[in-house]
Amino acid sequence: MARQRTFISLILVLITTFLVGCGSPTEAVPPPVYTPAQLEKIQKYATDIYAVRDRAAELQSLIENRDWIKVGNFIHGPMAEARYDMNYIVPNLLPSEQSKARQITRDLFNSLVKIDQAASDGNQRVALNSYDAAYASIEKFLDLLPELPQTPALESGEEG
Repeated sequence: MARQRTFISLILVLITTFLVGCGSPTEAVPPPVYTPAQLEKIQKYATDIYAVRDRAAELQSLIENRDWIKVGNFIHGPMAEARYDMNYIVPNLLPSEQSKARQITRDLFNSLVKIDQAASDGNQRVALNSYDAAYASIEKFLDLLPELPQTPALESGEEG
């Protein structure tokens, strides 16, 4: 019986040694970071998005005044450019943020379509609701962006 205990103990020691030897220590994976090239691209395209965000009152005023032609010009001009810029930024975001950013960009597009349709129909209420949704999408998108070094263009709200 003593021999069996010794044999079982030896087998357990071998199994334990084997299992410990096969396990690898988990390395701490550094959090993903943005490269300088990614930050540069993000900053380049973000300026137009900030500029459109700063012009929110202008679009609201156009909708309230029922100036539908200028509303159409605004959403097909500066707002469309901001949406394109958002699409250019998405691949430069961290992988964990990309799917959220794509969804937000789709939401913005859907809001712009609703504003355009409301402008065609002369429906001020729908246009204002869609305007709120569009600018909420822009804010959500800007919240996903990394902290960017401030440039004179971003600080003053000017394009440059």
